[in-house]
Amino acid sequence: MIDWHTHILPQLDDGSKSVKESVLLINDLQSQGVDTIIATPHFYANDGDVSSFIKRRNGSFAKLQNANNSDVRLLLGAEVRYYPGISRLEDLDKLQIDDSGLLLLEMPTAKWTEYMLHELEQLALLPNLKIVMAHVDRYLKIQPFQVFERLIESGILMQANAEFFIDFFSKRKALQLLQNGFIRFLGSDCHGIKIRPPVIGKAFGVIENKLGTDFVNYFNEYGRYMLKLNK
Repeated sequence: MIDWHTHILPQLDDGSKSVKESVLLINDLQSQGVDTIIATPHFYANDGDVSSFIKRRNGSFAKLQNANNSDVRLLLGAEVRYYPGISRLEDLDKLQIDDSGLLLLEMPTAKWTEYMLHELEQLALLPNLKIVMAHVDRYLKIQPFQVFERLIESGILMQANAEFFIDFFSKRKALQLLQNGFIRFLGSDCHGIKIRPPVIGKAFGVIENKLGTDFVNYFNEYGRYMLKLNK
């Protein structure tokens, strides 16, 4: 399994507070069946430029690698916060996940304007990037569903959080959207062992129980293909 959205890098954002906690998170995810973890620390353009962020991210990653004894594959990316004009951000492509061309984008939890939607469509036209909308489940009650249909038509892919499939009131909707191809990636969005711990294994258990093992295998194979791990 692939965890597409985590905050496991130590002392970098509001996620893991230490190398020890990061190692515990990796071990926890591995015990849940995860073999590939994508580290997606928050990137806010008003906190610094891309190069300074990457320097800090890589430094945090190096500390974690020195302490990590698991065989879980760790990939680097970012959870990039949308802001007006982001389509013109220099070096935006350097925030992609590994060398996959996939960029995890976080949107505001407020109704999106036509300007924002148009800019998302402009982002989708960038030749070397494929936009993945982070935790789309957070926005479903805020935006008309036609908005997401429009963005998917432009080529934007959707990532959902594990809790969407576990919560009693949302899991039926989550499974429907997954089965219909609306949701392409699943993430724990874990931040710590005690605060927002990973529950992605439980989410995959729900999916397998309802949609079957073959569906789960196909879903994970698609993820590996998009990450170019099969090459």
